[in-house]
Amino acid sequence: MDSAAAAVSAVVAVRAGVGDEMRTREFLSKLEHDRIVHAIRETESKTSGEIRVYVQRGKLHADPMITAQKKFHQLGMHKTHERNAVLIFVAPRTHKFAVVGDKAIHEKCGEEFWQHVVDGMRTHFQNEKFSHAIIEAIEEIGKVLAAHFPKRSTSVNELPDDVVQG
Repeated sequence: MDSAAAAVSAVVAVRAGVGDEMRTREFLSKLEHDRIVHAIRETESKTSGEIRVYVQRGKLHADPMITAQKKFHQLGMHKTHERNAVLIFVAPRTHKFAVVGDKAIHEKCGEEFWQHVVDGMRTHFQNEKFSHAIIEAIEEIGKVLAAHFPKRSTSVNELPDDVVQG
């Protein structure tokens, strides 16, 4: 499959100013997992698209874009039927995050949309509103997914909705 090249063009990464003392455990303890999972389920109820959230537990040793792409593939997100999956990747220890969209969704929304999502997340992260940052990103991504990939009677949930930690 050609998903690697498609994911490369859809990745946006920035430094997130989440505070010098932020450790992964602290970040995870502040995340409202149930609200995030609920937001994913609510969003996916309106689209055939898939959204996943991945929190990197250890230190990030590579470019966040490269790491996010690898996680995208390791999680099997490039195998969705319509190639419309999106990964929100967060590395709290190194204060970085990335948003990866597969080929079909990236073709529909382009770089400007991803930058808009990342800018919104950055602002909330800087204000230590971690769950809000992720939930708002899920909702924004969900609107675009629903517009271009509406839920059909044949749509199935292809990927788990949980927050992945690794």
